[in-house]
Amino acid sequence: MPHINRNNFYHILPVLIATLLVAAMPSCKSSEEKTETTIEEKKEVAAAAIEVVAAQKGKLSSSIQVPGELIPFQQVEIYAKENSFVKKIYVDVGSEVKQGQLLVSMEAPEINSRMSEAQSNLKSLQAIYISSKATYNRLLETSKTPGTISPNDLDQALARVNSEKARLEGAQAAIRAVAATRGYLDIRAPFGGVISARNVNPGAYVGPSGKGSEMPLFVLQQQRKLRLVISVPEIYTGLLNQQDVVTFTVKSLPSRKFTAKVKRMAGALDDKLRSERLEMDVENNDKSLLPGMYAEVNIPLPAKDSTFVIPKTALVSSAEKIFVVRVANQKAEWVDVKKGREANDKVEVYGDLKEGDQIIKTATDEIRDGSEIKNVKQAG
Repeated sequence: MPHINRNNFYHILPVLIATLLVAAMPSCKSSEEKTETTIEEKKEVAAAAIEVVAAQKGKLSSSIQVPGELIPFQQVEIYAKENSFVKKIYVDVGSEVKQGQLLVSMEAPEINSRMSEAQSNLKSLQAIYISSKATYNRLLETSKTPGTISPNDLDQALARVNSEKARLEGAQAAIRAVAATRGYLDIRAPFGGVISARNVNPGAYVGPSGKGSEMPLFVLQQQRKLRLVISVPEIYTGLLNQQDVVTFTVKSLPSRKFTAKVKRMAGALDDKLRSERLEMDVENNDKSLLPGMYAEVNIPLPAKDSTFVIPKTALVSSAEKIFVVRVANQKAEWVDVKKGREANDKVEVYGDLKEGDQIIKTATDEIRDGSEIKNVKQAG
């Protein structure tokens, strides 16, 4: 160990002590500042009040936007019932027709042959019936003289008359059947509308089966009145009524807003979509709307009964459940609720709540169930 002069050591010692004190002072000051900051932060946290709102019942009216489709009020695909050839076509695509108007006439030579055969058979049976009836009438007059005609002969003559009459009626029915079949060769419009498709030309072979039945002769649509069809999700079905008025728009006319009334409700949910089908009648006299258009439909959903309405920020949705945080006796309570409709910054909730319950306005799952809540204030 090096030798240190005692006189020099006494001169150096004050300098060393002063240096150590100077070095220690910043450290002490830093510790004091940290301690003071922590105390201040705790005071600020303690001073920050948690905002609460009183649970109140109300009615929340909202609306939903759903896609819809415009379809003809009535539509039919027209086919030929009998094997035949197209003789003449009286309408084309876009033709507006009235109910009963002739659309196309066809011809089938074999039907004319069947009619001739049925008429010939009818005439033959008419002659046989007239003859048998005349015979019976003569026998009946003769039988008035006792002993001339046996009752058995008279009964047989009457039986022949009835038999020939039945055969005659059968022939008349056959005539009517062939006439009805021939009537199918002239196809008429079942209702007033517009021909939207035509798939035949004169001379084409058509019929109920085979190549001639692949496509309909015509497609007839009623376009002056349309159906607006929508599917409403299950959650909203309890809020709908017939005669509710909806508004809708279409892409081709973005500046126009149309209205319609709910006329028909399916009353059941679709198995695949889990939604209810609704239909509205739309008057389309100016034909500005076309069948097949898609529409954006706005459906108002007025509330039917009152329920608790709270700010959206008060509802906590975790992976396990949905709840609100109620403050009671300076403690936080998680209250399980079910979520209803939303509108603006409000939401419906259903759960074990009472009017006047203090609900934390901005809640999170960091506010643990049962934790102490001392400083609260009513939200403005």
